[in-house]
Amino acid sequence: MKLGSLKAGGRDGTLVVVSGDLSRAAPVPGIAPTLQNAMERWAEVAPALADTADRLERGRLAEALPLDPGLLAAPLPRAYQFADGSAYVVHVELVRRARNADMPPSLWTDPLMYQGGSDGFLGPTDPIPLASEEWGIDFEAEVAVITDDVPMGVSAAAAAAHIRLVLLLNDVSLRNLIPAELAKGFGFFQSKPASSLSPVAITPDALGPAWRDGRLHRPLLSFRNDEPFGRPDAGTDMAFDFPTLIAHAARTRRLGAGTIVGSGTVANRDPAVGSSCIAERRTRELLRDGQSVTRFLGFGERVRIEMLDEAGASLFGAIDQMVVRYAPPA
Repeated sequence: MKLGSLKAGGRDGTLVVVSGDLSRAAPVPGIAPTLQNAMERWAEVAPALADTADRLERGRLAEALPLDPGLLAAPLPRAYQFADGSAYVVHVELVRRARNADMPPSLWTDPLMYQGGSDGFLGPTDPIPLASEEWGIDFEAEVAVITDDVPMGVSAAAAAAHIRLVLLLNDVSLRNLIPAELAKGFGFFQSKPASSLSPVAITPDALGPAWRDGRLHRPLLSFRNDEPFGRPDAGTDMAFDFPTLIAHAARTRRLGAGTIVGSGTVANRDPAVGSSCIAERRTRELLRDGQSVTRFLGFGERVRIEMLDEAGASLFGAIDQMVVRYAPPA
């Protein structure tokens, strides 16, 4: 089952069930007005949503409409919580080497995680508005999951049952602001503007064999101005699976329904598959050639993030965005 949110309907959008080929969508006001509402009542509404999805696939839903990606907000336009991990430790290792930061051995046994901004996610085709190219604008292609209510102290084994939806995420990062923020010893804030989510979120069962062991085993494709940038497999070199990330986040707090947990930048050890962010490519250039030549994003540049199934069809639709200059209010 694939779910999305139309921009119409206020800050939380309007929940729609989306066909498997991403061509049609049907609002379901009689079941749940928003995805957040559905997450809070998942056990109650999931069967009706699944029945709607089945009728949509069989062409038996008269209210279905053609789907225009430009009309879609993020599946969760805002969430009560966004916890972003760094499950691909090879990426953490490379980026830390680039800024001459230590790599504690514990990062291989205990997940790294920060609490990101969740009061507003960009839609899949929304522009990325930023005020300065000097900030070092970067994208980070990730996989994420959405949970229902997760109790505090949940085990990793039990956490798997709380994963209700899977989606893609662009964790926009401002690389030139990060070092000064981290030097204060209190984490990211200004260096992490609004992130972007894929057009739809998918139930794990609908991903078939690609979803196993708490990981999504498909290449995650990223493009810069239509040029291929990276294609690492999201299931390879993922040191911490999603149940482990959820259990880590819930060690000392409960997670409310609709919590988004990100994987961190998808990365493989094999340099031939490219990178899911510019910082990693720059680090590989530095280690290989003694200097970094790939520049960060500028205004007018486009980023596209997508994942295809085995037949070459888009699973989640594409995050396809342009970086634009933001003019602050006078």
